Amino acid sequence: MAVPKRRTSKARKRKRRSHMSRTAPPVAPCSQCGTARPTHVVCPNCGFYMGRTLVEADDE
Repeated sequence: MAVPKRRTSKARKRKRRSHMSRTAPPVAPCSQCGTARPTHVVCPNCGFYMGRTLVEADDE
């Protein structure tokens, strides 16, 4: 069975894992109300998506 000859150093291990870091999801302004929202998601503020209102906003 193959066994590593030397222990993997912290630097080598961390260099290999450097691309695994999480990135923030892309955010775009809503074309209707202008609030920041995730892309390809109905606006939580006004319910607008793809040129039409899908969810009615609650006015409380």
